[in-house]
Amino acid sequence: MAYYFKEMSHTFNEYLLVPGYSSSECIPANVSLKTPLVKFKKGQEPAISMNIPMTSAIMQSVSGERLAVALAKEGGVSFIYGSQSIEDEAAMVARAKSYKAGFVVSASNVTPEDTLADILRPKTENGFSTVAVTDDGTATGKLLGIVTSRDYRVSRMSEDLKVKEFMTPVDKLITADESTTLKKANDIIWDNKLNSLPIVDKNGNLKYFVFRKDYDAHKSNPNELLDKDKRYVVGAGINTRDYAERVPALIEAGADVLCIDSSEGFSEWQSRTIAFIREKYGNSVKVGAGNVVDRDGFLFLAKAGADFIKVGIGGGSICITRETKGIGRGQATALIEVCAARDEYFEETGIYIPVCSDGGIVHDHHITLALAMGADFIMLGRYFARFDESPTNKITINGNYYKEYWGEGSNRARNWQRYDLGGDKKLSFEEGVDSYVPYAGSLKDNVALSLSKVKSTMCNCGALTIPQLQKNAKLTLVSSTSIIEGGAHDVIQKESNGRIK
Repeated sequence: MAYYFKEMSHTFNEYLLVPGYSSSECIPANVSLKTPLVKFKKGQEPAISMNIPMTSAIMQSVSGERLAVALAKEGGVSFIYGSQSIEDEAAMVARAKSYKAGFVVSASNVTPEDTLADILRPKTENGFSTVAVTDDGTATGKLLGIVTSRDYRVSRMSEDLKVKEFMTPVDKLITADESTTLKKANDIIWDNKLNSLPIVDKNGNLKYFVFRKDYDAHKSNPNELLDKDKRYVVGAGINTRDYAERVPALIEAGADVLCIDSSEGFSEWQSRTIAFIREKYGNSVKVGAGNVVDRDGFLFLAKAGADFIKVGIGGGSICITRETKGIGRGQATALIEVCAARDEYFEETGIYIPVCSDGGIVHDHHITLALAMGADFIMLGRYFARFDESPTNKITINGNYYKEYWGEGSNRARNWQRYDLGGDKKLSFEEGVDSYVPYAGSLKDNVALSLSKVKSTMCNCGALTIPQLQKNAKLTLVSSTSIIEGGAHDVIQKESNGRIK
């Protein structure tokens, strides 16, 4: 006879936090959101910790190199999507890793024979205002000059005009050699009133740019997450099929942490993947696993050697696994059980394995609920897909801006490896949808707002750290009518322009 869980499966929306005693020290400015990313032994520090409890989902429509850099600036980690060729994923990781220390690989490049139209295109699409002119039009070709908005006037010049006619040639530029430190580069920029400084090798080939605007940006990101070489911490997704080739390439590219991207982690395929990594690299390579929804799944992956374990099946906004296959569990219930198993495992072994809550986050306060229920950090897809830094297009529908967002199990992504059960190398049926999400602006502004809410709620609960929240939080289930009571009701709301909704 099948096993039946006695408890009903619940979601985050069915819980509320009950306020606790708040001392005068419980103010948002005193709250620390630092949290472990990978496992560690009792009394020791984890090899990698994050300054905020947020990671981005391993998805084509979410985690590209731009988002990896933007999230690391805020103190979190992005897992660059693995549903692409090994070479392309490794290149993404390498570009994200090379961004830090202010040395930026040129993202927009032309040859002298290109035209003004070729300059305007990337500026319109991506906002790039500094374009490198190299002999072969690549980011590493021989530097011949640069073009900035000061070099042309659209209203007075033909778009057919060749770049060589209006670029600033290299002999009129101030450049620096590749041995130049960031401090020295910034000194050159400030002393010469430059907006950018090209860094070239001994043969005159372009290596990087250092931008004046980045100096202030680095100063305004006190939580940025850096490795020992002062580069941004970057994660990468892997699968259970080509790990023997993909893992070495990603490690060579500089990935700090890996994560198995799978819809269901309680499988021999995941234990094989982790075993390969442990045999080849020992414990030096950090790898997360999942997803699971109960105690048995957690213990399986813990014993297999996972560095963190993801919880959640079917709770994502674009996921239809529960509809198509009838498997999954309410995210809150799954998280509570797995975190209890995590704590038991820690008591028995002295090894703490962080738990990542993946899916089911609709509102900002769900992040706080997930942390209170035991999660060490959250993985978010839809949340990050809305921002400028996600790799998807921004479009207009009926006068409103949206970003494209699709699931890895959709026909658009066709990430069959994520749903692989050892059969044919294909996606037999969809487990995700293709959709749009309302455009929300920059990652920095939105993350700051979301985390200010988290910190405020933690203060209401008398907690200044995530471990304190997990220890002291009081949670209550709510009825459907209580959920209605919790929102605006029985009033006629006004819009921001004063009109009635």
